[in-house]
Amino acid sequence: MEEIILSRETIYEGRIVKLDRLEVQLPNGKTAQRDVIRHPGAAAVVALDDAQQLLMVRQFRMAAGRVLLEIPAGTLEPDEAPIVCAERELQEEAGMKPGKLQSLGGIFVAPGYTSEFIHLFLATDLVPSQLTQDDDEFLEVERVTMAQALALIDSGEICDAKSVTGILRAARLLEI
Repeated sequence: MEEIILSRETIYEGRIVKLDRLEVQLPNGKTAQRDVIRHPGAAAVVALDDAQQLLMVRQFRMAAGRVLLEIPAGTLEPDEAPIVCAERELQEEAGMKPGKLQSLGGIFVAPGYTSEFIHLFLATDLVPSQLTQDDDEFLEVERVTMAQALALIDSGEICDAKSVTGILRAARLLEI
């Protein structure tokens, strides 16, 4: 079932992603081309405060062409552990530091064309701790109950894979 990489050519290298064109040998011996976006990975956080509300961020996403309501998340820095990235992103985007971070597993965003893997965490025991946001980030923090978040998933307002998966996994873990 596996494909063997015969050659790799980097077509584009940007600030975060790299686009590689691969020639691969298929299981039947034939060859094919694959275009793969290489991404360092990310961490995303379902943050639950003492009032049992989720901290969400609303921000414009160019690739989606609209404003999305999402859980806080960000790209891993070189050699950064996913749990460290999750804590940093929660502080940058929502102004909170988690007392406890619990793994919710992770997801490949779109394995047909990108290597991006997002590590998901549940953050609880939150305390205020603001880090400076990235210069290119403009977002608003919103609080919603888990029931509201689930309804927003059902209505399609929360529609990005990391947020949907993270919220559903957290709801299942918390038996909501």
